[in-house]
Amino acid sequence: MERSLRAARVATYVYFVLCGTLMGTWVVHIPAIEERVGISHASLGGLLVLLGLGAFIGMRVAGPLTDRLGARVVVPTGGILCGAALILPGLARDPWTLAGALLVFGFCNGCLDVSMNAHAVHVEKAYGRPVMSGFHATFSVGGVLAALAGAGAASAGLNPAAGMAAMGAMGIVIALGSARVLLPTAPTVESPGSGSPEKAEASPADTRRSAKGRVWLLAVLALMVMLCEGAANDWSALHLKDVLGAPAGTAAFAYGTFAAAMTIGRLLADRFVARFGSVAILRHGAATAAVGITLVALGPWMWAAFTGWALFGLGLSGCVPQLFSAAGHADPAAAGANVSRVAGLGYVGMLAGPAVIGWLTHLVALNHAFVLLTLLCVTTAVAAGVLRTGSVRTRESEMASSGH
Repeated sequence: MERSLRAARVATYVYFVLCGTLMGTWVVHIPAIEERVGISHASLGGLLVLLGLGAFIGMRVAGPLTDRLGARVVVPTGGILCGAALILPGLARDPWTLAGALLVFGFCNGCLDVSMNAHAVHVEKAYGRPVMSGFHATFSVGGVLAALAGAGAASAGLNPAAGMAAMGAMGIVIALGSARVLLPTAPTVESPGSGSPEKAEASPADTRRSAKGRVWLLAVLALMVMLCEGAANDWSALHLKDVLGAPAGTAAFAYGTFAAAMTIGRLLADRFVARFGSVAILRHGAATAAVGITLVALGPWMWAAFTGWALFGLGLSGCVPQLFSAAGHADPAAAGANVSRVAGLGYVGMLAGPAVIGWLTHLVALNHAFVLLTLLCVTTAVAAGVLRTGSVRTRESEMASSGH
């Protein structure tokens, strides 16, 4: 069992890298595709909404399917579909075909995203110790690999369709090759709340309703956290350039600082979760992010901005994995559906973040608009106790007593 569990964990890492690589491949080819299709930045922004819509629908479909059919079926299927759909944006010749391509690619990416996160929850449960943040860190690694591959393809003179087709085909092979070692079903667990006498008297229906309500609270927190992340993705470099007057080359390092800090934080977060618990990670992480973005918003110096973006990324790094993990463990029999709720609403926040900050810039300066992110981080820190309920508390006590 130990060898098969280790293999399942490695396969989960592979799928997270694959998902990050496929999405990153689309991202690095955006400028070339935008130029070939002949659309403006504004039109592209509108089409990207379809990518998000497709992902949201895919998440809502794949979650319950993962619970019903098992991760061994849905995860590789999502990987195969995502790899096949990657070529579609590369083949688009006009805004209408690009719109359809992004809707399909988004749907397939959403299927892979939720199903692999649901499987990660099962792996974490079987391990008896936190491992979720490490999976999310490897998603970022996939983005780096995509950037390197995209640069190599451009240097070799490959057009976007050829480069995306090559990466998509490789993705299909990887998805098929890693499927057989995935866990077929969720590990056998006690029903939520069975560790306490007062909860044992609750009916399964009451327990299920309680878990569902808690999951929606987690989803709202995910929306706030991922809205912050989305805002950093699109506005960090512009903040240094437009507010602090940094050269374009220097400004680009703002996002790099944020992303690097987030990746490092996720690589380390599981150890801290095992020692201090998920509530502490969410609370102190969100508080750290609040300090960081406040430093960005109010600091007039370049060093303050870089320090702020680093703290912002480091603080946010462990938040989303804890929310996904808590959703999956709230009701192991419905892990896929619950993760799809949290991931889906979180994805809405990720897409809304840049737009919300952009709208606020009509009213206040860009750096002052970041105060909204401070408020969201503080709210998340205050509400972090929602993690310490029912099965989450029981799970952390089991992990502590297991000696891992």
